[in-house]
Amino acid sequence: MVNLKVNLCGKELKNPVIPASGTFGFGREFHELYDISVLGGVATKGLTLLPRLGNSVPRIAESHGSILNAVGLQNPGVDAFLENDLEWLKNKTRVLANAAGSTLADYGAICEKLNGKVDFIELNISCPNVKCGGMAFGVKPESVEEVTRVAKDRCPDTPLIVKLSPNVESIAANAQAAQRGGADAVSLVNTFTGMAIDIERRRPVLANNTGGVSGAGIKAIAVRMVFEASRAVSIPVVGMGGIVCAEDAIEFLMAGATAVEVGTQNFTDPLACPKIIAGLERWCEAHSVENISELTGTLTLNS
Repeated sequence: MVNLKVNLCGKELKNPVIPASGTFGFGREFHELYDISVLGGVATKGLTLLPRLGNSVPRIAESHGSILNAVGLQNPGVDAFLENDLEWLKNKTRVLANAAGSTLADYGAICEKLNGKVDFIELNISCPNVKCGGMAFGVKPESVEEVTRVAKDRCPDTPLIVKLSPNVESIAANAQAAQRGGADAVSLVNTFTGMAIDIERRRPVLANNTGGVSGAGIKAIAVRMVFEASRAVSIPVVGMGGIVCAEDAIEFLMAGATAVEVGTQNFTDPLACPKIIAGLERWCEAHSVENISELTGTLTLNS
């Protein structure tokens, strides 16, 4: 019998598979299709202090092996989440509340509201598709450290996972900055900044002009970044970016991730996460792996 349990920041997850923020809402719609208590956890829709309507449409564009989104953190606000969704979700699985802001004060305030109420706070400092969001805080190591310290000071009772932007000079340096700021873990990668052009209109497809690229096409870059980040810090790493099957998830684990988040594939196949969990168990059985946590960081480089 394979043990799929993993330990993330001192908390046990029944398996390492977590739907990524922005691809799973607060879980209610997916629960109509399967019992989401099978999941290791759920990363919520990105939450802000006040409700957001998001960006103008069109805000989704498909491409080859990826999608481009500029939804703009549409959400009901943190207070509505706490009142209407948290207790329901907590009764199902671990809750990673994704928290976003436009200022340091925003980040501090939302973390204070979430402190002690959720299992983890995932600090979104890396969303590339909002015009006045946290992307600026996720670019330079100095700002990563600053926003992390402000957030952690306001959530001392809850593990803080800092979600890193891939649109940076050095992912290792930014992971180290998050650790210096007090992060209990880091997650990566968020989406890459991209653009799609309507060649008949000679205008960007998205109303926001640019957006975030996600999907299977980014996996190889994401795996490399998770590997680099995990080698640079002593805190856990949650890996994501283009995971569509169990074998993809195993790559991230071997590269150094303790757990993984599955994003765009939830749109392609709403049953993606339970299929990946089942696939992880089959792979471990076939390879005589008793505890899936044993796979983390086992990659050996070619000489």
